[in-house]
Amino acid sequence: MASILRQIVASPRQKHPEAGLDLCYVADNIIATSGPSSTFPQRAYRNPTDALVKFLDYKHGNDWAIWEFRAEGTGYPDSEVYGRIRHYPWPDHHPPPFALIPNIMASMRDWLKGPDSKVGRVVVVHCKAGKGRSGTAACSYLISEEGWVVEDALLRFTTRRMRSGFGAGVSIPSQLRWVRYVDTWTKHRKLYLERQVEVVEVHVWGLRDGVKVAVEGYIDEGRTIKNFHTFHRHERTNVDGSEFDSTIASTANYEDSLPLSDTKAQLDGVQQQDGSNTIEAGAAAVIFRPSQPIVLPTNDINIDFERRNKAAYGWTMVTSVAHVWFNAFFEGHGPENNGIADPDGVFEIAWDGMDGIKGSARKGTKAFDRLTVVWRVVDDGEKGGTELPLIITEPKEGEPVPETAAADWKTAGHSNLAAIGKDLGLRTESPGSVGVSKASSLRSSGSSPLAKEEDHLVGVKSHGADGEELVELHQQGPPRGGEQSTVIASPPDLGIPKVASPGPKS
Repeated sequence: MASILRQIVASPRQKHPEAGLDLCYVADNIIATSGPSSTFPQRAYRNPTDALVKFLDYKHGNDWAIWEFRAEGTGYPDSEVYGRIRHYPWPDHHPPPFALIPNIMASMRDWLKGPDSKVGRVVVVHCKAGKGRSGTAACSYLISEEGWVVEDALLRFTTRRMRSGFGAGVSIPSQLRWVRYVDTWTKHRKLYLERQVEVVEVHVWGLRDGVKVAVEGYIDEGRTIKNFHTFHRHERTNVDGSEFDSTIASTANYEDSLPLSDTKAQLDGVQQQDGSNTIEAGAAAVIFRPSQPIVLPTNDINIDFERRNKAAYGWTMVTSVAHVWFNAFFEGHGPENNGIADPDGVFEIAWDGMDGIKGSARKGTKAFDRLTVVWRVVDDGEKGGTELPLIITEPKEGEPVPETAAADWKTAGHSNLAAIGKDLGLRTESPGSVGVSKASSLRSSGSSPLAKEEDHLVGVKSHGADGEELVELHQQGPPRGGEQSTVIASPPDLGIPKVASPGPKS
């Protein structure tokens, strides 16, 4: 029965013909897999942890270790993988806090190529589906430690992980932006400065009615996304298009953009949804200025949008959900200027470039046309400032590499992280939750976790390092002496640079 369930969930994927394991070799020494589980019902339709461990033992002996990225919990205790696991969790469907990247890259490098490493080792990366977060980490390693070009790394991951016609392996726009940040970081001494950043203004062209706009960022070492501010009606100024464009053009110094002549809000004939946050119909251009400074603890900034329409019997209908992450250090050209990033700047994006619902391109109805975020760095001497900036470099070989605290492994599949559950549909409306987005839309009480898993794993495939389906596992246990457990590098017709194949074990 469990095997049938795994086949149903993995119907769009090419599965291991006998063992039923969902994994692929991104390179000779990098395996990507969906998150295994040791608990029911998840292990009925996911890789059972013990089966994955047996496969890795058979193929690679003691020469494998896991890197996991699940803020929702791994689904198994560390002891079930011999404690050979590194934890760097962050929320599903989002890019990592960039401060994690140097440590993730260094720890993978040390395992594969460090002073205490040995030939034949592999790293096993997993998140939930083994696509977005795993692909971001795997491509980042190929770029930063193996010298791959961004496009080649992304193509390799897609070719190895996804079935034809199901899109890219790393497809979320913000995660792709982070992969390119890694490329910039790699080309400029791998230097990163963590800074506190203030969101000064948010400029929106073509804002539709009923849209809530929020500013979010990471806390808890990146395990949690916090809503730092949701804009209210009194923080909004409507302007006409010409005045709006001239305002944006003068934001080289953010202070120059502030003295904008106030325009009276045009509220006539507009029905208010919640008394505070609803944007009036027909607003062509809006500037949001917070009444109190919005200071985020890191360079990582998320602007979140949700559009609601009033429904009957105390419900509202969510018709749009979208967000976008950017990093002020990279948008401020820090790597190119030897770590001296711009003290202020603007980030601009159109609606079509926003991240969609749960890692998809689906965002619902259009909520706006174009967005610009005006930001500036908070100095440590200012109110609310700290000792940042913090200089973060990639640990050298042999140096200790910090690790992030793991999420509770038992919470996998039961997490209530609001940032990863937003969807379209009906929401409850109550006086105590005015202006606050709920975690998820209503679902039928009979909805099974299988349906959620099927959507999450669409298009993933499983095969070995040469593009072949993994062979049947005839015996359990480590390889016998003298047997080779490695596989060949990429197919020659792809035109992609190869990671060196490990030789015979010493």
